[in-house]
Amino acid sequence: MYSHRRTSAAVLGALLLTPAVLAGCTSTGDDEPTASSSAPATTAAPEAQPIDWSDCSEQIDPIIEGRPGSDRDLSFECGTTDVPVSYDDPEGGTLQLVLVRAVLAGQTDRIGSLQVNPGGPGQSATDAAVQAALTLPTDVLARFDVVGVDPRGVGLSTPVECISAEQKDELFAEDPRALDETSLEESFGRVDAAAEGCAEKYGAALGAFSTVDAARDMDLVRQSLDDEQLTYLGYSYGTTLGSAYAELFPDRVRALVLDGAVDPDAGRQERAEAQAQAFEAVFDAFAANCTGLMGGCPLGGDPRGFLNDRLAQAAADPVPSSRAGETREATPGLVLNAVRSALYQPSAWPQLAQALASAGEGDSAGVLTLADTYTGRTDDGTYTNVIDAMVAVTCADTDEEFTREQVQELAADWNGKYPLFGADAARGLYTCTAWEAPRTPLPARDAEGSAPILVIGTRGDPVTPAGGAVDMATQLLSGTLLTWEGNGHTAYPKTDCVTGAVNAYLIDLAVPADGTTCPA
Repeated sequence: MYSHRRTSAAVLGALLLTPAVLAGCTSTGDDEPTASSSAPATTAAPEAQPIDWSDCSEQIDPIIEGRPGSDRDLSFECGTTDVPVSYDDPEGGTLQLVLVRAVLAGQTDRIGSLQVNPGGPGQSATDAAVQAALTLPTDVLARFDVVGVDPRGVGLSTPVECISAEQKDELFAEDPRALDETSLEESFGRVDAAAEGCAEKYGAALGAFSTVDAARDMDLVRQSLDDEQLTYLGYSYGTTLGSAYAELFPDRVRALVLDGAVDPDAGRQERAEAQAQAFEAVFDAFAANCTGLMGGCPLGGDPRGFLNDRLAQAAADPVPSSRAGETREATPGLVLNAVRSALYQPSAWPQLAQALASAGEGDSAGVLTLADTYTGRTDDGTYTNVIDAMVAVTCADTDEEFTREQVQELAADWNGKYPLFGADAARGLYTCTAWEAPRTPLPARDAEGSAPILVIGTRGDPVTPAGGAVDMATQLLSGTLLTWEGNGHTAYPKTDCVTGAVNAYLIDLAVPADGTTCPA
């Protein structure tokens, strides 16, 4: 998976799909976009459409009850608006976007809307808006409405859905470190089958889910919200979306916070290798933390060795689960997805240690819970559309392709260099080779003429290594770099130093000195 921001509100996506909330919040248009018609393209700029808002506090309040921040006096609205399927033909078909707006009671000196995106690509921004309302500093909420817009194809916004739950179960269960010819051919075949199914369902319309078009959507939403300029908080892939917006509309930027920046200079191979290397380093940090516990580490004195034993065990005899109704057993792929899931945030490290220890005793329930959090699998065996959307957006954004032979060579090489995560990172490079869709590669992003943009990197980020933030802040002509010396994916609002700097920037447009570092 490319990158996303895990939050305690992950369940909100499923709950927002209940019929009661759909009555006020869901798309009422066609389920699938269609390819652009043969009508001649026009250069006329599309007009922003009004947002059809309805109060959905009664539906969201029970979902967040008891969560930290739920005692805040918040109100929620759900809304829909239409955008063109193709900006080359804005008078052609439309697709519907779904929004959530959170407002703190008693706002004073309101500045406008703060659009948020949690990353992925494929993570729900409507979920993120609810979570942000619970966790962002009240100083920010007192000045901004928080707005989450599920990007086209994501969440509730005309979601792309074309990979079956059975296909996902098979893809995630396979052993990513099995590099024999038979295992690789089976893996490539699964990817081919998923791509063929999506091409059959959507055809050329798969190309409509590009980041460039999602950024254009953001500007129409900005206009519909009556904001003169955009104020934006983007995490992980959300930094790609935000920087694309700044490139397209530099004069419409008020303030952009790009936290956990994806390297704009790196190709897919370079990013995949950097991520594999970073995950290895963060696993070592997890292991050191575990062995340093006063009560002792449940994985013993060698957590990496313990994990390797569990992977070998799962390959020979997958581990059953005590979870009621669970028919799956933990394979090496599911074990590694559980590890990857927990390495996103140090707060999940104790859960990982206990899950692996339990797997060593023959119960994979904890492993499956962590793995499902990562892949978007729900308790009833269905999945959110995060994987479908991630692939659709990622592949619409690039024209890079890798042959099976190239992937096989890289997997063998990286398996030696990065023994837990390298082979899996290399195998993922084949996905967009199989994907049949028009491409809109991301532009170079210098955002000439933009207001100052704040770029944040975290030294121990396994998903978007800190070097990506350095490159993004350098490439953006108005970019300013802020680095947190901590561990985990993204930084705001986890520490007072980062929080203070970001708050001052969002509210007062006070930009920290370029290169500022915050301690762990």
